[in-house]
Amino acid sequence: MKRIQRLPDHLVNQIAAGEVVERPASALKEMLENSLDAGASKISVDLAQGGIKLIRVTDNGSGIAAEDLPLALDRHATSKIASLDDLESVATLGFRGEGLASVASVSRLTLTSRPHDAEHAHQIIAIDGTLHPVEPAAHPHGTSVEVVDLYFNTPARRKFLKSENTEYAHCEATFERIALAHPEVEFLLRHNGKVIWRLPAQSAEDRVAALLGKDFVAAAIPLQSQAGPLALTGFVASPTYSKASRDAQYFYVNGRFVRDKTAQHALRQAYRDVLHHDRHPAYALFFTLEPSGVDVNVHPTKIEVRFRESQAVHQFLFHSVHKALAGTSAGAAPTVQVEDSTPDAAPALSRGESAPLFGNNSTAPAARPASFSAPAAQPFRYQQQAIPLNVAREAVGVYDKLFGGLREEERALSHAEPTMPSPAAPLPHPAVLAMPAHDEDGIPPLGFALAQLHGVYILSQCAEGLILVDMHAAHERIVYERLKTALETDSIPLQPLLLPVSFAADRMEVATAHGHGEEMKKLGVELAPLSPTQIAVRGVPVWLKDGDPVELARAVLKDVREFGLTQVLTERRNELLATMACHGAVRANRQLTLPEMNALLRDMEATERSGQCNHGRPTWTRLTMRDLDKLFMRGQ
Repeated sequence: MKRIQRLPDHLVNQIAAGEVVERPASALKEMLENSLDAGASKISVDLAQGGIKLIRVTDNGSGIAAEDLPLALDRHATSKIASLDDLESVATLGFRGEGLASVASVSRLTLTSRPHDAEHAHQIIAIDGTLHPVEPAAHPHGTSVEVVDLYFNTPARRKFLKSENTEYAHCEATFERIALAHPEVEFLLRHNGKVIWRLPAQSAEDRVAALLGKDFVAAAIPLQSQAGPLALTGFVASPTYSKASRDAQYFYVNGRFVRDKTAQHALRQAYRDVLHHDRHPAYALFFTLEPSGVDVNVHPTKIEVRFRESQAVHQFLFHSVHKALAGTSAGAAPTVQVEDSTPDAAPALSRGESAPLFGNNSTAPAARPASFSAPAAQPFRYQQQAIPLNVAREAVGVYDKLFGGLREEERALSHAEPTMPSPAAPLPHPAVLAMPAHDEDGIPPLGFALAQLHGVYILSQCAEGLILVDMHAAHERIVYERLKTALETDSIPLQPLLLPVSFAADRMEVATAHGHGEEMKKLGVELAPLSPTQIAVRGVPVWLKDGDPVELARAVLKDVREFGLTQVLTERRNELLATMACHGAVRANRQLTLPEMNALLRDMEATERSGQCNHGRPTWTRLTMRDLDKLFMRGQ
């Protein structure tokens, strides 16, 4: 058997490089983090052949003294920590002191630096881990690290690298992740001499728009939440902007991009009510807490962290994002402003252009081409089409019957002064929020209904153009929110059936109805076994009285039998309520009158999360006048 021996430092560095420097993107990450830790306000990156041939990072940071250059390439030598206390409260991106040493052991590395108080720069060259003497050099204030021929001395490892395009894609993704978290820093990226990214110092909103795209910004909901030492800022995308993969998920802890299971689970749970099961949410979130509250020394590449109070972090993230998503309602306009928007100005619009729904919260549309001219539109006030009084009353009566007779209560709530209910005061009606403000012409956010298309969609005219609403999906969300809020307060109001409906049931269903009949009344369902093979439905939730009582009863019995009543009322409550809402929602091909359609639109505006149905599908979409003009090539 071979004797135990101490490995040479060069081999140790190469072993460490296998963990830290997995590919060119890993080396780039280490170098960018060093520049940011040095306080750089301007960083440029040059790549050649996807980073395999060349990686050069230049910054204007604090620089490295000439006598410290050899130490910068030595293993476990750093200026960022000096004791265990420092390690337990790391406030910098890097701290191990092995990044540059590992890179130098598998490449030809040149480190050039000039501190701000130095007369000139110095540089040191490392080839295959061997250090050359420090020499004077010409360089502006700051530091430049140049890595050439990565893995030139380990051919076996180099064979595992992918194609140039693949390696460059990883490098660009790393660059974007770091640039996204530091909008105050100017970044430049060149690949094979071609400028790919030029990002000036800018606001967080503009940096998000530049890197993640205007589509993301248009669907983004700003988020800002704080609870003691925990703070969460950033943007969460509307559920309708969901993705087929997790590529659009950016989560940072104290400025460090991480993939943490606790955070991912909390964010997924926050989207559970509004996201389709096959889709993934998109977000750019920046979570900050005390450095001592998170352990970043759990993974060689620092991509994973461990929270000391993981349960508290989970709850904070969940409630922050859940509240932001719940604060949206159908018809709301985008609230994220980018640099080229003019929220305070109200430019004149040509006929056919899109007017912002809420003047202070929308991005002004681009101007028409100079060649296009049209007479200025005369100001006028929109109003709903007049309907004979007896017809209107009859239609509203049908809608009131369909939706549980709650219109008077909702109208009273919408006109009442907003006040915080005291703990002893009765809670407002489930899922009814303050009505969104109409614009100066009296147009509500979702506009006024025009017609119904094939008994499935509602067409509505709004200030910006045309609104299309999936009436079944919209009604399903409204009923679901009412059921959920009612169950949270006490129990779901039960509507006794004048004529009970009986259906054939198996022995397990009858046994379930016998054992949990009284408890199921909390769900608004009253069942009475008639025989070993018959069950009668005597009551249903008040909002589902026009649905199919047999289908509803079977769905409730199935969930209670499979999971138990306790779990149904806790963990699986939302799933069951969503099923109940689906059974009670207005069906396709149900003809609605104009007042019924308008009442549904007003309910959508007053219901939280009404932009998506219970399965995460959108309930409405908007075609602006600009979109319609493009279809008919107006002004071109």
